[in-house]
Amino acid sequence: MGILTKFLRISSKIIKILGRAAFWLLAIFGFVTLCALIALGYCMPSSPVDPTKVERIRSAASEGKLAYGLTVPEEIKGMLGTPFAETTIDHGNRQRRILVWPGVQATFEKFKEDLAPFTLSYMQVGGIGGNSIRTDILSEFLAGKSVNVGRNRTIVLRNEDDLTKFNTFLGYAGVSLVNLDLKAHAELLEKMPFDSRTNWPGSDKLPDGFDPIRLLEEGKNPGLGVRRLHEQGINGLGVSIAIIDGNLLQNHLEYAQQMVTYEEVGLAKLMSPQMHGTAVASIAVGKTCGVAPKASLHYFAVPVWKADNQPYCDVINKIIKLNKNRDVPEQIRVVSISDGRFSRLFNFDHWQQTLSRAEQNGLLVVTCDHSDFLIYGTLVRIVGKDPDNPLSYRRGKYSTAIDVLRVPAINRTIASHHGPDVYTFDRTGGMSWGAPYLAGLAALAYQVNPEIKPKTIVELWPQTAVRTDAGPIVNPTGFIEAVRKHHQDK
Repeated sequence: MGILTKFLRISSKIIKILGRAAFWLLAIFGFVTLCALIALGYCMPSSPVDPTKVERIRSAASEGKLAYGLTVPEEIKGMLGTPFAETTIDHGNRQRRILVWPGVQATFEKFKEDLAPFTLSYMQVGGIGGNSIRTDILSEFLAGKSVNVGRNRTIVLRNEDDLTKFNTFLGYAGVSLVNLDLKAHAELLEKMPFDSRTNWPGSDKLPDGFDPIRLLEEGKNPGLGVRRLHEQGINGLGVSIAIIDGNLLQNHLEYAQQMVTYEEVGLAKLMSPQMHGTAVASIAVGKTCGVAPKASLHYFAVPVWKADNQPYCDVINKIIKLNKNRDVPEQIRVVSISDGRFSRLFNFDHWQQTLSRAEQNGLLVVTCDHSDFLIYGTLVRIVGKDPDNPLSYRRGKYSTAIDVLRVPAINRTIASHHGPDVYTFDRTGGMSWGAPYLAGLAALAYQVNPEIKPKTIVELWPQTAVRTDAGPIVNPTGFIEAVRKHHQDK
């Protein structure tokens, strides 16, 4: 027994020594590799830095002639001539175009599917990078020092040509247009989103009838009679909604008071608030623009960028478990997920099992998935018309010929992640805005009839829809009447 114990102790010491040796070998190898990469950057063929061009860039940036979000590649080519290297790479839902001159590198960006041109994102001068474009871990070191092109300043449009340099997704949010006469640009302004930070010229320089302040205020109305239901006390009081989405600006005035829970699930690091979650929360429970302004909000932030259903499954299973806790004063009745890609993500089988478990436990899960939830599309509110009239809507871009329901999503006001009192007038909208709208309606239904089944709620939406040239339009008033009647019939 003593011999065996001695043998084990010796073996343990040998293993520890070998482990430490392996660690230091890896550390030394990593350091040598880093040094080699840096040396490679120095040794690669390079062109001498042209100090005249570098100074020209710095001067143009300080004078605002080179400006973040405004300058296009052709402008810099006009200053510096033809670059010796130029490439375009995909970066998520955007594209980057990188141009390189001796000692100068400029990066431009644009949304992939938008018609707006590439505009300046950042510039660097004085690097040692030679004639190559680098996108590796040493790129910033090799590219030189950043030039201040105004990334952290309000973008101030210089002339009317700058109007067309903005995409239709972000539009003129946070942008200053005070220097421009916009009277001749009514058609463009009708397409572009903006927010309460946008700086406008005086009314004498705006198109006739265009009033951005009025649009922001009127756009808060959820429409189709929802506010009349609120006046009757049907506002979601006593019902809890859970939203599963990206990081949230927690203190926005629209929903801060309604929020009971904020939890991050599966997020490894602290991240800044995202546009998407803030918008859907305001549509569901916002106090001025929400469908169910008195409902309680339980928000779960998950890594929505991952191609995996597991985070959604984990949260729903967590909610089911919470609902079984008798110490919880108010059960979560509705879950809103503005996603519809589930069949293309990992763990799809687990997702389907989780949906089945949710239904068995009386939990309504509202998504954008046509196969597992409801075939619905979007509506565009016609600006200037009565938002409560179904005839004031037309079919939206995100809709299909087989929709059984269509929901308002475009030309409406939503909360912005840029500040607790910032609002966006959104002209693009999408399926993502439909899910929280329906989740809010479900909360109103549970307030009127706490015993109603999730399946019945989903069935009543298309049954009570109003049919116009825009298709089957959701009918909040008729839906709540049907929910009441269902309760009385039982």
